Amino acid sequence: MRRARRIVPPLLILVAFVGAWQLYAKLGSVDDFILPAPSEIARSLWDDRSLLWHNLLVTAVEVGLGILVALVLGAGLAIALHFSGALRRGAYPLLVASQAVPVVIIAPLLVVWFGFGIVPKLGIIALVCFFPIVVTTLDALSAVDPDQLKLLRTLDASRWQAFRYAEAPAALPAALSGAKIAVAVAVIGAVFAEYAGSSEGLGHLMLQAIPQLETARAYAAVVLLAVFAIALFSALAFAERKLVPWAHRQEGAESP
Repeated sequence: MRRARRIVPPLLILVAFVGAWQLYAKLGSVDDFILPAPSEIARSLWDDRSLLWHNLLVTAVEVGLGILVALVLGAGLAIALHFSGALRRGAYPLLVASQAVPVVIIAPLLVVWFGFGIVPKLGIIALVCFFPIVVTTLDALSAVDPDQLKLLRTLDASRWQAFRYAEAPAALPAALSGAKIAVAVAVIGAVFAEYAGSSEGLGHLMLQAIPQLETARAYAAVVLLAVFAIALFSALAFAERKLVPWAHRQEGAESP
């Protein structure tokens, strides 16, 4: 019953949304090449399944590797900023300012530097995912209970031991939350990266399909991207429950 209460409401909302979309597409004044009906998108998902699947695999590899790069670099930078107050005061404003730089400005430069291979795509995805990982991890490291750190100091613990036994475990749930946020935007980063220069991938497929008036195929690619993002988010949520079970037990104890 608990699982049904979680699944049934969003499923009903989805059915209502798709039904309203179908009626609007068929009875409204919007042409099919601008807004295809869900039935046309479903037909494209079946008829173009080989093409869509091949390009999905390409994009999935890019997203997975890009998120991995962002996790390693983002967590590393957050730890470095946490350990060094001077570095934090100098680098944190630059980190915030970097989010105001449009990806479309950076993408051509990365292509010039690294060519049309996978490296510039990983760079763009990592840049898009980098900020939420750094911010959430750094805030969590700074919010550790001071009494825990005071206790470790009374036990003659080193700075590294305090980080290892108190700060890092306390920051892990927030770091994984940042990774879940990053997953939601990583797919958008992959599409931008493939727009900048690629011969395959769902972003490249959409870029080709729209001028050819194959709008249903482009929307089918969007559906696959959405499903893939949901799958990645769910996988990270599952990993979070396994890696930091104490956080979920605490949430359950605090809830009425």
